Amino acid sequence: MKASIVDLRYKTNDILKALDRNESVTVLYHGKVKGIIKPAREKSELKIKDHPFFGMCGESEETVLDELENE
Repeated sequence: MKASIVDLRYKTNDILKALDRNESVTVLYHGKVKGIIKPAREKSELKIKDHPFFGMCGESEETVLDELENE
């Protein structure tokens, strides 16, 4: 969505609805891009154990420091 400075004042509700839809809002001043308003990200409920990187070397018997020295 694109919004001018005047739109920020008079169409605030529309801009907030766009942010609720996870759209970025480009702010224009005299037709030139002045900035971008991005929606806030929700906190992810992903646990560390669920990350794909976790345990990728689970079969290794070496400590982390030993693994780094061998690289």
